[in-house]
Amino acid sequence: MSSLSRELVFLILQFLDEEKFKETVHKLEQESGFFFNMKYFEDQVQAGEWDEVERYLSGFTKVEDNRYSMKIFFEIRKQKYLEALDRQDRAKAVEILVKDLRVFASFNEDLFKEITQLLTLDNFRQNEQLSKYGDTKSARNIMLVELKKLIEANPLFRDKLTFPGFKASRLRTLINQSLNWQHQLCKNPRPNPDIKTLFTDHTCATSNGARIPPPNNTPLTGPVPKPGVFPPLGGHGPFQPVVSPPPSAIANWMSGANPSIPHAAVAAAPSGLVQATSSAAFLKHPRTPPGGPGMEYQTADSEHLMKRLRAGQPDEVSFSGSTHPSNMYSPDDLPKTVVRGLSQGSNVMSMDFHPQQQTVLLVGTNVGDISIWEVGSRERLAIKTFKVWDISACSMPFQTTLVKDATISVNRCVWGPDGSILGVAFSKHIVQIYTYNPSGDLRQHLEIDAHIGGVNDIAFAYPNKQLCIVTCGDDKTIKVWDAVAGRRQYTFEGHEAPVYSVCPHHKEHIQFIFSTAIDGKIKAWLYDSLGSRVDYDAPGHWCTTMAYSADGTRLFSCGTSKEGESHLVEWNESEGAIKRTYSGFRKRSLGVVQFDTTKNRFLAAGDEFQIKFWDMDNTNMLTYTDGDGGLPASPRLRFNKEGSLLAVTTSDNGIKILANADGQRMLRMLETRASFDGVRGLSEAVNVKPAIGASLGPIANASASVSPMLERSDRIQQPMSLGNLATMESSRAADVKPRILDTTEKIKSWKSPDIADSSQLKTLKLPDPLTPSKVVRLLYTNSGLAVLALASNAVHKLWKWQRNERNPSGKSSASSVPQLWQPTNGALMSNDLNDAKQTEDSVSCIALSKNDSYVMSASGGKVSLFNMMTFKVMTTFMPPPPAATYLAFHPQDNNIIAIGMEDSTIQIYNVRVDEVKTKLKGHQKRISGLAFSQSLNILLCIWSIDGWERKKSRGIQAPPGHPTPLVGETRVQFHNNQSHVIVVHESQIAVYDAQLECLRSWYPRDSLSAPISSAIYSCDGLSLFTGFCDGAVGIFDAENLSLRCRIASSAYIPSSISSNGNSYPVVIASHPSDPNQFALGMSDGAVHVMEPSDGEMKWGGSTSQDNGALPSIPSSSALNSQPSETPSR
Repeated sequence: MSSLSRELVFLILQFLDEEKFKETVHKLEQESGFFFNMKYFEDQVQAGEWDEVERYLSGFTKVEDNRYSMKIFFEIRKQKYLEALDRQDRAKAVEILVKDLRVFASFNEDLFKEITQLLTLDNFRQNEQLSKYGDTKSARNIMLVELKKLIEANPLFRDKLTFPGFKASRLRTLINQSLNWQHQLCKNPRPNPDIKTLFTDHTCATSNGARIPPPNNTPLTGPVPKPGVFPPLGGHGPFQPVVSPPPSAIANWMSGANPSIPHAAVAAAPSGLVQATSSAAFLKHPRTPPGGPGMEYQTADSEHLMKRLRAGQPDEVSFSGSTHPSNMYSPDDLPKTVVRGLSQGSNVMSMDFHPQQQTVLLVGTNVGDISIWEVGSRERLAIKTFKVWDISACSMPFQTTLVKDATISVNRCVWGPDGSILGVAFSKHIVQIYTYNPSGDLRQHLEIDAHIGGVNDIAFAYPNKQLCIVTCGDDKTIKVWDAVAGRRQYTFEGHEAPVYSVCPHHKEHIQFIFSTAIDGKIKAWLYDSLGSRVDYDAPGHWCTTMAYSADGTRLFSCGTSKEGESHLVEWNESEGAIKRTYSGFRKRSLGVVQFDTTKNRFLAAGDEFQIKFWDMDNTNMLTYTDGDGGLPASPRLRFNKEGSLLAVTTSDNGIKILANADGQRMLRMLETRASFDGVRGLSEAVNVKPAIGASLGPIANASASVSPMLERSDRIQQPMSLGNLATMESSRAADVKPRILDTTEKIKSWKSPDIADSSQLKTLKLPDPLTPSKVVRLLYTNSGLAVLALASNAVHKLWKWQRNERNPSGKSSASSVPQLWQPTNGALMSNDLNDAKQTEDSVSCIALSKNDSYVMSASGGKVSLFNMMTFKVMTTFMPPPPAATYLAFHPQDNNIIAIGMEDSTIQIYNVRVDEVKTKLKGHQKRISGLAFSQSLNILLCIWSIDGWERKKSRGIQAPPGHPTPLVGETRVQFHNNQSHVIVVHESQIAVYDAQLECLRSWYPRDSLSAPISSAIYSCDGLSLFTGFCDGAVGIFDAENLSLRCRIASSAYIPSSISSNGNSYPVVIASHPSDPNQFALGMSDGAVHVMEPSDGEMKWGGSTSQDNGALPSIPSSSALNSQPSETPSR
């Protein structure tokens, strides 16, 4: 292939990647063999897509090409083989051995024989060379490091690991230049050529009349075209004058080339540099309307490029292997460091950063006030309390409403496109528009009685190149107003419920509005009177807001259902379908979740007293921050335009400003120069803000618009509204994080199910012919196929369930009796004992590796590492004193173990090198509980696992009337969300956040008055299984610690034993996949497995609301709420 043909392949690869034909891109990479995308290869290896890994490699090398290639294929196939063995999938392992690994026998027969022998082992880790094999994820990562080295050393990959650097959209540029040249050769060139196809050369049709002089050549990267001259050509539409697009134009959402502007608070006007008085085709497959102009081939990329050229920005594209367009952003670019705190004084409902002055923040509150803050200096530049400017001009319904109830709230406040104007939507009828100048001066401009009921959203848009105001309200309408005189231009009717939000936008030259209503309907409107063009259902079917990415190419929505389930999704505009759904929200969000976007790369949402972040291309949560605590349950948030600052509301009527490195530098510059230049003047200098005029006429170029903002909050509601959704919403848990509460006074009397007889549940006492001894530690294997107990006499007992007709899955069950398993030699797993102490006084501890291959355990003596298949001791270490009292495996590395010690230290031990890496000090008594949080990167109690730095320490609080100080063991366990912790002491169970603030607690009382012996979360995190020293078991709701049901000791302990009164659950273990199964390790040595009866699907038939209980978190949102059809947000 010639060098030009090779370069054409690279241009096509770039084009395909820009158009997001991801599968086609990698197929062409593989078939051409010109570029090896290392990032794509890594992703496939880590995902275990072995067929795709080998298919992709086959485009570049084969097994027999050289020793590097042979080693690459061998490592991949060996890993695939070991994973099949680890899954106990012998048939698949044999298939891989015969089909994939046999080819290597001719090169090294002994190695092939050794691999084959692994089939004979119960666990391939019994092979000495594989004894250190960890879990699948870590093994793949280790292999990947080796593969990358082999690929980089392989001469067949030379010059194929780096994508050549050239300008963005290069293929489009070449096509544009060709069309310009063809147009110059026309005999009768027209100033606005009608180009309908690329399949044939362009010619202008012959015209009757004077010949138009040939235009100057204006290639895309050349000078800015003059009026009347052939404009640069690009993506999908002509520049023809169209007043209103055809009715079908919006039926297919378009996902084509670079639309110019996102919905922020404004949908900007198209740039005057590349437009005539025109509009563009909106259809993915455009159709020509009857009697209308033809649809031509053109792109908005030209507008984007002209802006770059005008600003002098480089247009080079670097390809480092991940995807073809370079992306210079990383999670470190997210603003997560708290740098400022602002005290607003009342509940913040809406925020918006100035589109040009990056540190100026507009704020609206629940009492109708608006403020403008300079966050760098913490100065409030302006404040306006609510008042009606001209009551005589307002409608009688509004005047009547004010007489009945004068309270009013800001629902939304937003800047105009250039920051010289701002709009405020209120919870009753009206919007107010102010003009603003950099000195902080706010002047009244327009007051519009816009809707009957609340005005729920406001935004700016540019239909027909004229700045307009878009509003929506409780009266189920969307209205468009002239921003100069306040005249109504359009009214859109069609929603059947109050309209919750609006999102004006444009694709090339088609201006339109998305709207959402509280019945979950999404509609889209063109600026005409022909009704909605789109009708879709939003996830959750309740309160939803929509926003585009900053470049306007990607559409997102975030909503919360009436049940509190939140949904953040990206839409496929061309199909009107959900493209991806982002995960990471709590089961039931406490309020309507708000979100924002930044840098065309990141999404952020406020949920669970935190700000959570996502990469737009990854559905899993990227990271999160709690802003050093003090956030409400569903904080409102807003990025500034550059994404360097993030404003977040707090539960004490304030605002926190979070910053990344760039934001911190900007604020330091303000501080450094404030004494010389004055805060306001400096703010203008730092933000490089052009002069802002007060004119509200047409704005030619508003492409620098604010990024999307969709704050919603707990608003003051309208008495005249028809529904009662606010009442339902206010019954949820509140939006304020509480301190320690005594729930005794908060919860009504309970009618929880009381299980007192064995017929009311399924219970099984596990068979045990060995000498009984108190069970001190108990856990399920991670597979759920077995239960492992450690007794006070240092002996381990392992019960395994077998597959049979009654139990086809082979998983643990109270309906099938397991076998007390031992190796054929009859060996027991027994810990080393400390002879200096009596057995009953020794503290036992145990931890199981993630793959169930080995268990680490201690009973007052040395720590032992056992092979779970053979019961053999692999090694012992750390002889006392001090003795080990708690063990916890590192969540990312099975070779790292946190060991709590009797002398109050925590030792971080590396098994592989048999060495203590770090010793943590800070406690005063022996360690009785440890827990890792992978997402928070911390070890309780509480240390950073990166540098093992102590982060937090706090003593638990004694219940009212309980003697102090508290004595006895304290255990901890992270909730599934990795940010909440259950703390268990004989006097209480309590839920803490990662800052060790107590969220809620429960103390023994009533029918569960005995001391607590043990507690653990169910595998789904929704229940809390709790044992008591009188033999009873309580099952609590993990969210609010309300009791679901009580199991009396008589339901599972025979009367002959229970009459002695000395048998109770010392420890509880929850099943790893069945949220309703748990096991009890008893003081008399017995182990019981429990499940709900066949007639009950779960523990406790009725929920807390059914039983009349209230959550232990008090609600404050009801203080300001009024009946309204629009939900409290």
